Amino acid sequence: MPTVGVIGGGQLARMMIPAAITLGIDIRVLAENAGESASLATTMVGNYRNVEEVLRFAEGVDVITFDHEHVPQEVLRELVSRGISVQPSPDALQFAQDKLAMRERLAGLGLPMPEWARIDSAADLDAFLADNGGRAVVKTPRGGYDGKGVRVVGSSAEAGDWLDLGEPLLAEELVEFRRELAQLVARRPSGELVAWPVVESIQRAGVCAEVIAPAPRSMGKVADVACEIAVTVAEGLGVTGVLAVELFETTDERLLINELAMRPHNTGHWTIDGSTTSQFEQHLRAVLDLPLGATGCRDQWSVMVNILGGPVSGSLADRYPRAFADEPTVKMHNYGKDPRPGRKVGHVTASGHDLDDVVYQARAAASHFDDQNIG
Repeated sequence: MPTVGVIGGGQLARMMIPAAITLGIDIRVLAENAGESASLATTMVGNYRNVEEVLRFAEGVDVITFDHEHVPQEVLRELVSRGISVQPSPDALQFAQDKLAMRERLAGLGLPMPEWARIDSAADLDAFLADNGGRAVVKTPRGGYDGKGVRVVGSSAEAGDWLDLGEPLLAEELVEFRRELAQLVARRPSGELVAWPVVESIQRAGVCAEVIAPAPRSMGKVADVACEIAVTVAEGLGVTGVLAVELFETTDERLLINELAMRPHNTGHWTIDGSTTSQFEQHLRAVLDLPLGATGCRDQWSVMVNILGGPVSGSLADRYPRAFADEPTVKMHNYGKDPRPGRKVGHVTASGHDLDDVVYQARAAASHFDDQNIG
């Protein structure tokens, strides 16, 4: 059977393990530290920035894929030069690693985005602010996630510490949006592509808190446009594996691309329990260039709620008896992490035919585990 090597030992790698077991795939994980979320499949602890350590990990695997997008390009390209299959490829992954490169490439594909500009100086930022209503979103092009590396500013002084580092920044217009959506697709190297229904994500303090699948009021144009955008991104950038395209639905009914992720994504966790094929199984199929699975919904609605923080004392498992008794139809996913305010330590998913009931069940189940929720 094929062997998949996953760089990164977080919860995304952890949730690939059951899918790999079901398919009979050997999965190996390179974790940065011992005891990380995917420790059940960790075969090596090492530095993903070190070429020699990554090459040692890659010995005997059929394909390398990722739990995160932070592996340096020089490491990825050395793997490719040694004949090792890397999925998604460095050529594609660079656009998930660098937000400025992403904006430039998506602009070349003619895709809808907020107004944006490269910022090299305080004067550049002040000029962008003047042209965009006096407020803007400023991002560090590399390394940001879950609200980190993102600020809303009204003057260049508010980004002065970042400007002092001498690295370019990305400025984007402050979009007036009615909600945030996410479109997930999967593509394999031979070109086959499938899409899940577009979903709505609810953010709190820059972190995804809840996901509703499919997005309410998305049948027709919204679903069609979201899927068309994601397909264009996947094919235009040559993405393989799961791709998540985060979107703003604006107050004037446009869809604009916010962010990209080239791996399984938080907004796709509902697929484990709510879709014919989970994003984790699909990702493994895709990177191995196997035929892709169906992406339909098992129920009319699925709602995923993140556990952001966890119990103040004790563990998530301490709460199982009461939570499972009160919400027996809700599925619990524990990431094996120590509780900490704002940290994603697990999620719950509820499904059914009445959206209000499903939302209530998911939130009620999550409340049993989460004393430190940031929202």
